[in-house]
Amino acid sequence: MMNKSTSWKWAVPAGILMSGMIFAGCAGTGQDKASTAAQPGNAATGSTQTGNTNTSADTTASTNTGKTDSTNTASTDQTTGSEQATGDSGNASSSTAGGSSATDSSSNGAEQSDNSSAAASDTSSNSQASSNASTSDNAASLLPIREQSSLQSTIAEKGGKMVVTNPESITVIVNKKRSLPDGYIPPDLVVPNVAFSYSGVLEKSHMRKEAAQALEQMFAASKKAGLDLRAVSGYRSYKRQVAIYKNNVATKGQAYTDRVSARPGTSEHQTGLAIDVSGPGIGYGLEQSFGSTKEGKWLKQHAPEYGFIIRYTEKGQSSTGYTWEPWHIRYIGKAIAEDVTSKGMTLEQYFDEKNIKS
Repeated sequence: MMNKSTSWKWAVPAGILMSGMIFAGCAGTGQDKASTAAQPGNAATGSTQTGNTNTSADTTASTNTGKTDSTNTASTDQTTGSEQATGDSGNASSSTAGGSSATDSSSNGAEQSDNSSAAASDTSSNSQASSNASTSDNAASLLPIREQSSLQSTIAEKGGKMVVTNPESITVIVNKKRSLPDGYIPPDLVVPNVAFSYSGVLEKSHMRKEAAQALEQMFAASKKAGLDLRAVSGYRSYKRQVAIYKNNVATKGQAYTDRVSARPGTSEHQTGLAIDVSGPGIGYGLEQSFGSTKEGKWLKQHAPEYGFIIRYTEKGQSSTGYTWEPWHIRYIGKAIAEDVTSKGMTLEQYFDEKNIKS
């Protein structure tokens, strides 16, 4: 049995010990709560990184840790929020704030991303609609020209042959059944400032002025593309046609000549709107293999942009009367050249009234 004095001396330390234990327990509970509060911050960081589909923003986050710029865009703000949530985990309140910031940024970023996607989709749709409308408007605006230049409205019989009535028109159609007037010479022949496959200035160096200017632009573009197009043969007078035709008949026969060479007066070269071109891949010659060279492929793709078409196509012999000539280009004007090419037609088909009105 202890006396009162001894009992009191032991009671004081026990009270102090109990109070310390209670205090420690409270402190531990507070730390647990702080730790728990920090968890959403880390979760928010994870959701922000997962939800952020902008690769460049992710790259910025990994290479610019700890850097903050108040002038950055919304995507940079998202990165800053993530960095706060993961970089300051020792401070519960900072982590929580960072988590909230990251969550808000993630929501804003997602909303902006959705808005951007919607805007991009709208822009794409509007662009496509505009393109379709432009194509439709362009085709409609060309109808009067096609009607005025139709095969049926631009021909007349003279001296036992069918002669075109619009020889100076950019849209004139000359072929084996449609001859130019006797003695026709284009009124504005010039020599285009382009590279030729030969030296000096000859009759075949000429073209009509508008066509020559377009050829200069096209050759300049091909040169920028690293190609070496050369002009081979442009304007061809009636007199020269006679000499060429007779030589072909003598050396290759009448039937073959009529397939590859125009009878005098029916050559498109006489209009001053056509020219043969070639490249180094075939020694600047005029062969069908030109079509498979770099220059030949580029020409087929880009010629319409400058108002030219491949006049005698692989599938057009039945309407043009000539075999495929990937080297022979004809100036017809940019709008028509692009429309003809997009429709996959020959000029004979394009200007036939039955196709215009259908």
